[in-house]
Amino acid sequence: MGFSKLMLVDDEEGVRRFLGLSLMDMGYQVETAGDGESALALFETFRPQVVFTDIKMPVMDGIELLRRIKADSPDTEVIMITGHGDMDMAIESLKHGASDFITKPINNDVLEISLDRARERFSMRMQLREYTENLERLVEEKTSRIIELERQNAACQVVQGLSSALSSAAQEVETGSGLFNELPCLVSIHNRYLEIVAHNKLFEERLGNHVGSNSFDIYSDRNSPGNACPVQKTFETGKGQRSKENFLSRDGDEIPVTVYTAPIPDKDGNIELVLDISVDMTELKRLEDELLTAQYKYQRLFDDAPCYITVQNPDLTIAEANRKFVRDFGDVAGKFCFDTYKHRENPCPDCLVAKTLKDGEPRQRETVVTTLTGEQKNMLVQSAPIYDASGRVIQAMELSTDITEIRKLQDHLTSLGIMLGSMSHGVKGMLTSLDGGIYRLESGLRKGDEQRVQDATKTLKSMIGRVKKMVLDILYYAKSRELETESVDASVFLRDTAEIGGAKAEVSGVEFVCDVPDGLGDIQADTAALSAALVNFLENGVDACDGRGVDGGGRLEFSARRENGNLVITVADNGMGMDQETKDKIFTLFFSSKGKRGTGIGLFISNQTIERHGGTIRVDSSPDTGSIFTIILPDRLS
Repeated sequence: MGFSKLMLVDDEEGVRRFLGLSLMDMGYQVETAGDGESALALFETFRPQVVFTDIKMPVMDGIELLRRIKADSPDTEVIMITGHGDMDMAIESLKHGASDFITKPINNDVLEISLDRARERFSMRMQLREYTENLERLVEEKTSRIIELERQNAACQVVQGLSSALSSAAQEVETGSGLFNELPCLVSIHNRYLEIVAHNKLFEERLGNHVGSNSFDIYSDRNSPGNACPVQKTFETGKGQRSKENFLSRDGDEIPVTVYTAPIPDKDGNIELVLDISVDMTELKRLEDELLTAQYKYQRLFDDAPCYITVQNPDLTIAEANRKFVRDFGDVAGKFCFDTYKHRENPCPDCLVAKTLKDGEPRQRETVVTTLTGEQKNMLVQSAPIYDASGRVIQAMELSTDITEIRKLQDHLTSLGIMLGSMSHGVKGMLTSLDGGIYRLESGLRKGDEQRVQDATKTLKSMIGRVKKMVLDILYYAKSRELETESVDASVFLRDTAEIGGAKAEVSGVEFVCDVPDGLGDIQADTAALSAALVNFLENGVDACDGRGVDGGGRLEFSARRENGNLVITVADNGMGMDQETKDKIFTLFFSSKGKRGTGIGLFISNQTIERHGGTIRVDSSPDTGSIFTIILPDRLS
């Protein structure tokens, strides 16, 4: 049978057209198919000796086509066409009987080499079949003759035939002729003294002439008979061996091989020789090394990225996290993303990863997370799909970039704009009041009305004070400035502040309890800014008790104490409380748990005020049990 018929299978018409022309120029009779199903139908009528098929195709992929063709025609040579990203599938195809694989784009030199190899294997297989058929015919003829001879003469003929076959096999290897020299393998024959008595030409080309050498000399890690090689084990056990070994080339380099040994008995059944056939695995080893190198590079890129990266499964468990993520959030493998990031018991209602897993589309949004140390970070979160070899989304990658500093700057600029916008109307009103006060002052002076002059003066002083405060507020948010601190009696200052918050509680029907003892000492503070911050906490506590008036048990407590030299102020309510996700975000600009009733500015500004006084805020809360804000202030600013 000739080696001229070739079938090309690829779902891309351009590949079929141009590659088909190249193959026809090489002298092959070429037929093409666009998918696996069509290829099977064409194979039945065309019966090619060699098949080129792409691995990734619709309807039926190349691996399944390979299995079906090999099941129907084991002698057909199948060569796989693969992209650079399909190397795992290409290697998998070799396990199912593929002859070779070539990568896109296809180089004509590589194509010819692959076809030459396929032709050699096909010719060798045909030659072996011919030898087998001839041997079977010879056995039939000998059997006919043996039947005609006496039993004793027939037995002698069988023994002589076996001896002749063994001698012939050894002679073929030794003389460099016959089947063993056609095999693309390293073939050698060893005697019972563990000496190499013969080997084929390829063996000598790769390893050098080793006739007469010890059997273990050709191995890189065997240096004595005590370190048994596969040949020695075959003599010891009487059974063939299969193992992965390393040969030493004639240049001293290691050659990875798969060794197959088989015992050859003499006429008495004793093992006289061992046949060693070893397959060179250098190319496969090179591919494995390249794969490991690529995996190492990607792992380093994954771990050294200056952002948080996780790979998540369809059930939202974390399959893998990079080094930066593990450092700030702990070893989270197998844990749920929403538990690690947001301290939630259920998935986030607008989960990016869940949506990406569903439709394969990348997404992004901004959120706030809390690290193991309690540090809050503003994150720009992006999700992207991860596909398997068949193009199905099997996982999703979530990449989070820390934008906390950018967000702080943005918040500061935004709050400045809001302040300026909201103050513009107030400025107009105060200017109008100043105009009115000046008019009344001039009128009183003109008419000599002392009471009118006093009233006008009082109005002007009030308006000037309000204008001064507004200008200072604008300067406070427009640029950094020093706090206007003064030493005040902490007890008196806190009681005055409590009266403001208590007034709102009284109007809202919320029970207000103030526990500020005497003797708290002095504290350095910008009284206007600090009072506004504390009042904001008190008013938020009243709002949290909304719907829980005196009859409903609404209660707000304001207390203070000295602890370790610091002034500790506590604002506690028994209102609606907060979950962990809300607690993580309450000091973020524009975040409010009050819905449309809140602006999301108050706690942001209050937190900045406490920080500028060198203080800290601790928040304890859970849903439906109320909240406790603990503010710790030092006596003096550092």
